[in-house]
Amino acid sequence: MKPIANFQDQICGITTIDTAFTRPQFAASHLIVEGDRAAFVDVGTSYSTPHLLATLAAKNIPVENVDYVIVTHVHLDHAGGAGSLMQALPNAKLVVHPRGSRHMIDPSQLIAGASAVYGEEQVKKDYGDILPIDEQRVISAADGFTLSLNSRQLTFLDTPGHAKHHFCVFDERSRGFFTGDTFGISYRVFDTAKGQFIFATTSPSQFEPLAMHNSIERMMQYQPKAMFLTHYGMVQNVSQMADKLHDNIDQQILFAEEFAEAGEERHQLLTNALMQYFITEVRALGCTLSDADCRSWLNTDVELNAQGMEIWWDKGN
Repeated sequence: MKPIANFQDQICGITTIDTAFTRPQFAASHLIVEGDRAAFVDVGTSYSTPHLLATLAAKNIPVENVDYVIVTHVHLDHAGGAGSLMQALPNAKLVVHPRGSRHMIDPSQLIAGASAVYGEEQVKKDYGDILPIDEQRVISAADGFTLSLNSRQLTFLDTPGHAKHHFCVFDERSRGFFTGDTFGISYRVFDTAKGQFIFATTSPSQFEPLAMHNSIERMMQYQPKAMFLTHYGMVQNVSQMADKLHDNIDQQILFAEEFAEAGEERHQLLTNALMQYFITEVRALGCTLSDADCRSWLNTDVELNAQGMEIWWDKGN
């Protein structure tokens, strides 16, 4: 089957590309084009690589003109396909958080960790081949690091909260951030005339609510005009979305506290409360999807969020 170029052009030469992970409009890569040069931010899995290359072809951008592959963090839905994509981009450098660079050079620990949780067959099915990247092609971007994409400045901020190996990237031209998972999740399927639903991702195993609050506030100091989320696409009304995220983090923590002493029932009580809370929020926006469809979209995130909050709580919060 011929690879599909499924993308949406945004602002200032930025394009949201569907990585075809799990379902449509679930996970994105973002392509930045400045003149005749380009960069990808987050890349999905190795199964996503043909779709990203098809988008380059649709836009008449030679693979030789991609200067950077940037991964906001090394979770496999964001960075699992980096090695595969780099093989197709002869001049690109990989840009990654210093805490994540060794995992891109030697992904064996990433593979082993995912396989321990999901099993080797499931990891292969979901993420494909997770390939190493030559150390000479890897740039470790510490806090405050800057890059020039054909004179377009990109600034990297250390933004823990979701993961300790996470940065967000401020794009001077668009006045926008590429946020990975630090600025939450907002699926377009829930959009209504009243607004966009957004929620914090508290997934295991490095969730830290105070750090997440601080990372959001740090980004807001730049007065961004847009946020480009891996899950999914561009959101604006950024100040309002940030306020919603702060409230959402706090509410999820209240649930963790409420069920902290529930014993074996804790996980189920927590997932039930999270799901009901999220569905109530989308209903307040006028979303008319059925409860079954809402649950289908949110099940994975609710499960991971509950696990992340439990791990955080059990560490001594």
